[in-house]
Amino acid sequence: MSRLPEKIAARIRPLRVLLLGGLLLMGGPAPDRPTAASPVRAPVAPADTVLHVRFPRPESDEDPRVDYCYQMLSLALERSGVPHVLEPARVRMNQQRVIREVARGRLVDVLCTMTTIEREQVLRPIRIPLNKGLMGVRLFLVEADRADSLARLAPDIDAWKRLRAGQGHDWPDTPILRHNGFTVVTADAYEALFRMLRAGRIDYFPRSVLEIWNEQALHEGLAVEPRFALRYPAAVYFFVHPENDALARALEQGLTQARADGSFDALFQTHYGAFLEQARLDARTIIDLENPFMPPGTPLQYADLWYHP
Repeated sequence: MSRLPEKIAARIRPLRVLLLGGLLLMGGPAPDRPTAASPVRAPVAPADTVLHVRFPRPESDEDPRVDYCYQMLSLALERSGVPHVLEPARVRMNQQRVIREVARGRLVDVLCTMTTIEREQVLRPIRIPLNKGLMGVRLFLVEADRADSLARLAPDIDAWKRLRAGQGHDWPDTPILRHNGFTVVTADAYEALFRMLRAGRIDYFPRSVLEIWNEQALHEGLAVEPRFALRYPAAVYFFVHPENDALARALEQGLTQARADGSFDALFQTHYGAFLEQARLDARTIIDLENPFMPPGTPLQYADLWYHP
């Protein structure tokens, strides 16, 4: 696989501590993003005690969405105390393909994605929200030349609904937006949506407040609409095969420990603190939407799991 562009590589801060039993082994920097030729390996342990974990590759070298999930996965497995080997899947896959592979127990062992009722029927969720619910706070990526004219629409929600929003065909956000009356045009590939926006085939691209700033930096000629935001309930979890008890247990234990010792919040703040300041949510008109696809087991009652500005 080709090397990552420096703009992405510079943002990744790989974890350098791996846990084996009670020993901390300090090493040099891990790869910017793992490749098939250089998997991230925990210290060697007997073969029958090592947890082998295959995770999805990014959909493209210009896709920064996996960086945080990969580092949180590394952190959770480290904090679990379970010797492990982390390796990328052999091929790139879109989101729906990854879900199928995890559900079948092939090619991929763990997935980081937004939950839905349907997904929890075929996969096993680790119900600790990795993004603290902020995947459901959406800002609008637009063509820079149209930014001023589109900004004048806020807060006219009906006007935005009549415009064409772009989304992935298999993303949970697509039915959420359609349920709330938005016009949605879909694409099979993540990068195709940026091309569609530049070509005028869609009018705006709703993106999470945590994703949009990296994406704007990587795609010239695009801007973030400054006055408006959507918000709907959303949770991003790790998902595993329903019968993968060992991995599910390790992830739950590791995430719980990381939350308790502060390393979960530290990683979240390192990745997203500056983006949240840049978003200035307190100065935006925020429209709350319904999410009828939220599973009943979502731990909404635990306030400390969610972001509160």
